[in-house]
Amino acid sequence: MDGTYDAINTISMAHAQGGTTAMIPTTYSSSSGSTFAAVRAVSEAMKKGVNGATILGVHLEGPYIAISQKGAQDEKYIREPTEEETEEMRKHKEIRLITAAPEVRGVLDFAEEMTHNGVIMSIGHSDATISDVEKAVEAGFSHVTHMYNAMSTVKRVGAYRYPGVVEAAYLMDDVSVDLIADGKHIPPYLIKLIIKNKGFEKVNVITDALKVMGLPPGRYAMGENEIIVDEGVAWLADRSAFAGSVSSMSSMFKVIVRDVGLPVAEAARLFSTNPASLLGIKTKGRIAIGYDADVTVLNQDFSVLAAIAEGRLAYKQEKRSASFEYELSRLELPMVGSTWLFRRLRRRTALKFGRSLPL
Repeated sequence: MDGTYDAINTISMAHAQGGTTAMIPTTYSSSSGSTFAAVRAVSEAMKKGVNGATILGVHLEGPYIAISQKGAQDEKYIREPTEEETEEMRKHKEIRLITAAPEVRGVLDFAEEMTHNGVIMSIGHSDATISDVEKAVEAGFSHVTHMYNAMSTVKRVGAYRYPGVVEAAYLMDDVSVDLIADGKHIPPYLIKLIIKNKGFEKVNVITDALKVMGLPPGRYAMGENEIIVDEGVAWLADRSAFAGSVSSMSSMFKVIVRDVGLPVAEAARLFSTNPASLLGIKTKGRIAIGYDADVTVLNQDFSVLAAIAEGRLAYKQEKRSASFEYELSRLELPMVGSTWLFRRLRRRTALKFGRSLPL
């Protein structure tokens, strides 16, 4: 939320080091001025280009969310939509995704307008009932942000039980979801449940990583509040709940393969094909002629050896073997592409393996 090109460029390089080749940075609930400054910084990064992962747009996570499900977001900035902010948002085509709580007054009308403007509307930080979600889908909502985290689930009122956002996401086939696969926010068993019930094509993995990603354990400022990084995750200052992730895409891929147990080729869809489809990007998510040359190369322990974004080397590990350097030089990058390419390096080009992925 620094609102500068340099901040976005730094974010892009940090995520490229974690294996990301393309991304949409996320804002959290803040003042109108701060939010639109961040949007303008993203716009500048899209025009100028960056040194790391390609910037595809911006995701606004808030401020039109439920205070009861605010998570780490600052309550004083949580609000209802206004005509002025809605009109300003309509001017910014770089806004690709907005997370909001449909039960908040004015959000359904806001969703209809933004959907007509080409924005993907996602339910998150919400205490909605299943009937609220039904109305939200009618208004244009089609996605759910970080499944299970900061959202309602079935609750009992007297003798009756009322389904929430979680159950609605399972029940509604056309609604897609994303999840934080750091092994902290939700355990592998729940990840398996999500994939089993939604199907591979409706599940996406996100980092939900805060700007403290990669920093050592300690206390850090998040906006005007304080968070704690410990045990591989970010906590609220009172440790009552998680504040967000500090994990990279490569570490999440490791969780999906090793802990959830998905084969590499199937796991790759959650990180590449599905997000590209969600965003409506037809030149990413596959290894094929005509697609962007986006490739991530991992070794056997899922460490990132290289990240290539649209044919540009966005990250390369400093310590590399001579055989890896040779194989990297053989990649005919302008002719192929994928948002993610995962392989256990042996002595062959990563491209050869990539063509066998059923993406």
